[in-house]
Amino acid sequence: MLTMGQKKIVTRELRDRYHKSSKKEKTIILDEFIKLTGYNRCYACQVLNLKKEKVLGYMNIAGKRIKYVADNRKIKRKKTKIYDQEVFRALRKIWEIFDYICSKRLAPFLKEILPVLEKWEEIKLSVEVREKLFKISAATIDRLLAPTRKRYRIKGRSTTRPGSLLKKSIPIRTFTDWDEAKPGFFEVDLVSHDGGAVRGDFIQSLNFTDISTGWEEMIAVKNKAQVWVFAGIKKIKERLPFSILGIDSDNGAEFINAHLLRYCEKEQITFTRSRPYRKNDSCFVEQKNYSVIRRAVGYSRYYTAEELTLLNELYGYLRLYVNFFQPVRKLIKKERIGSKVKKRYDEAKTPYRRVLASPNIKSDIKMKLKSQYAMLNPAELKRKITKLQNRLLKLNALKQEMSKEKEKDMDPFVYIST
Repeated sequence: MLTMGQKKIVTRELRDRYHKSSKKEKTIILDEFIKLTGYNRCYACQVLNLKKEKVLGYMNIAGKRIKYVADNRKIKRKKTKIYDQEVFRALRKIWEIFDYICSKRLAPFLKEILPVLEKWEEIKLSVEVREKLFKISAATIDRLLAPTRKRYRIKGRSTTRPGSLLKKSIPIRTFTDWDEAKPGFFEVDLVSHDGGAVRGDFIQSLNFTDISTGWEEMIAVKNKAQVWVFAGIKKIKERLPFSILGIDSDNGAEFINAHLLRYCEKEQITFTRSRPYRKNDSCFVEQKNYSVIRRAVGYSRYYTAEELTLLNELYGYLRLYVNFFQPVRKLIKKERIGSKVKKRYDEAKTPYRRVLASPNIKSDIKMKLKSQYAMLNPAELKRKITKLQNRLLKLNALKQEMSKEKEKDMDPFVYIST
């Protein structure tokens, strides 16, 4: 076994050779060095990788000779901060106005929306901050907003009951029946506001989603009776900027009925249904059920006439906010590689922009939409929506207090003071 002095000599001799060698040669030298010295492999690497000290000079202090060497440590490069606090504050305000959308949807939307917010004096930006926001990437937005981002995940329940009498009359949708590149083919669904207790009557939200453009229309109806659902469909038809070419529903009795079937035949609307127990057949509307309706009104139980009026007033503003100021991404390619599925999406655009880009929409309809867009302030729409949401929350809280008081009055064996 080598002494400590001999080990130091061997180390000095091999160090220069080790630094100049290739990867394979280094492995051979390292193996020989470990055999000679008995060092651990990790420590041996560390010893051989040490660079030769550059002696700057010597000094005698209190009878001791002290050697001064150069500092070989790497100097950490100082990066200049591009996106400072001003950019962050502006970005956070824009993010809040547009309902905390993800960076992949927000980044391409900034160029369009910044002039709109400045026009309505909702935000004031310097030239430097505006240019930075125009250039900012989705990854940088995620990094800047990471500390303030919050996620809520709540699951609901299905209240669809099958309507089997007319199933044979209404065909199951196949993708050859529909021209999904053309606006006008809608997936339809009901969102129930039962509060977790599926008993009695409660309000339902009728949701229409256009597959081509992502255009969203919603209306609250008294319950899921055929008469109210059919009346809601007719009101939505009047609101739409383009005509309905196709309706695809689930197998619930509120849709699978002779009344709606006759109406679709009369209006020359293609009426199809999804396969039973296959939710993904209606994936477009199912996604909007959560991302639009559930996010806006939650999972509480609504059943009063006042709540019905409030919901429809809220939906009047929400439809404008979603269609004109909420960009969406569409899946353009899906590829399976082994056990993984690789998905590719197009650039995020609002339903309004997709309608304008469609060659199947008439120019006079596009002109009407452009004039309507010019009159809309997204921040004001957001404030109105929030105000109505707060009113709904207060109304629901008051309703719960009244029901508790009623329970106290009904039960004589509870709340007896001693």
